[in-house]
Amino acid sequence: MLFAISEAFSSIRDFMEQGGSVLWLIAILVFFMWGMIFERIWYLSHAYNQYVGTLAKQWKERSDKKSWHALQIREKMISQAKSEINKNLSIIQTCVVLAPLLGLLGTVTGMIEVFQVMAFNGGGDARAMAGGVSKATLPTMAGMVAALSGSFATIYLTSTSKRHETELNQIIKRDI
Repeated sequence: MLFAISEAFSSIRDFMEQGGSVLWLIAILVFFMWGMIFERIWYLSHAYNQYVGTLAKQWKERSDKKSWHALQIREKMISQAKSEINKNLSIIQTCVVLAPLLGLLGTVTGMIEVFQVMAFNGGGDARAMAGGVSKATLPTMAGMVAALSGSFATIYLTSTSKRHETELNQIIKRDI
C-alpha cells in the first residue's frame, strides 16, 4: 500500500514537472475552488437549516406580523438568508472561468519555451518540437478539466440555492 501511495505521488510530481510552472497555479486554483465548493455543500446541507430555523423561530415569536414595520423585518430576514445562501457562489464561478484561462497561459508560456529551445539548438528538429507542443498542451487540458468539474458543481450549487430561496417564503410565512 505504501508503494502505491508513493507511486501516485511520483506520477503527480512527474505530471506537474511536465506541465510547467503555470500548472502549479492551476493546482492551487483547483484546491481553492473545491474548498469553496465543499464549504457551500456543507453549509447548504447542514448549517443553513439551523440558520433558517433560528430565523423562523424569531419570526414566529413576534406578536405583530401584519404591520408595515413587521413586513419590513420579514423582508430583511429573507434578504439576509438569501445573501447567506448565495455567499461565495460568485467566487466559485470566477474560479471556473479562470481555470481555462490559466491553462491557455500555460500553453503560451510552454510554446515560448519550445521556441527558445529550438532557437538555441539551431532550428528544426521536428521531434523535439512535437514533444514540446505536447508538453505545452498539458496546462490547457488541466485547466479545462478543472473548469468542467467546477461547472458541474456550480450548476448543482446554483440549483440548490434557488430551491432554498423559494422555500424561504414558506418557512418565514407572511400572516395577513
